[in-house]
Amino acid sequence: MALLERVATLVRANLNDLIDKAEDPEKMIKQVILDMQNQLLQVKTQVAIAMADEHLLEKKQKENEDASVDWMRRAELAVDKKQDDLARAAIERSVSYRGLTANFKEQVADQRVQVENLKSALRKLEQKLVEAQSKADVLVAQHRRSRAVGKAADAGMAMGDGSKAAAFDRLKHKVNREEAVAMAKTDLATDNVEDRLTALEREDVIEQVLVEIKTRKGLTA
Repeated sequence: MALLERVATLVRANLNDLIDKAEDPEKMIKQVILDMQNQLLQVKTQVAIAMADEHLLEKKQKENEDASVDWMRRAELAVDKKQDDLARAAIERSVSYRGLTANFKEQVADQRVQVENLKSALRKLEQKLVEAQSKADVLVAQHRRSRAVGKAADAGMAMGDGSKAAAFDRLKHKVNREEAVAMAKTDLATDNVEDRLTALEREDVIEQVLVEIKTRKGLTA
């Protein structure tokens, strides 16, 4: 995510080095703080959006879970009424909702990781901004004194491994997404034989659940 990469750059920024390299230190330090404030606002917005998405996914997961339970209840009612066809149909609906529930559960877990990453970036940027604001005047004054006595320091910005980790995470996300798209396309392109076999397996699951319900209720022959 470009936003997190920009935040990481600001967090790594060494104010002393920036001042040393700037023709106008006062202007540079003000610009850095302004950039941090702007990025902080953007990260806060992204955190709010990500949290809202997480809550929405959790809601969808709960809705499908409840639907699965409700259709199983209907299946049991149909068994009580000796309506096996209705029971099978209800069981099929329950199994489908159960699958959707598992899918949303995975999405919720992935979204939760994204939210935590954004929160972590927000905390780091907030801390760096507080430090920058408190040190701004002192750093500018130190820079003026160091230039006056000819002791300006030459230091490079240490990039660290954070940028590499961020780049790897982006690449991993892209690969995972491409893999998911490829799997979806493969599923759509699956021939009729596999569809028929899948249908048979699904019917076996439905029949098994139906038998379990009947056995539990003592309705087996």
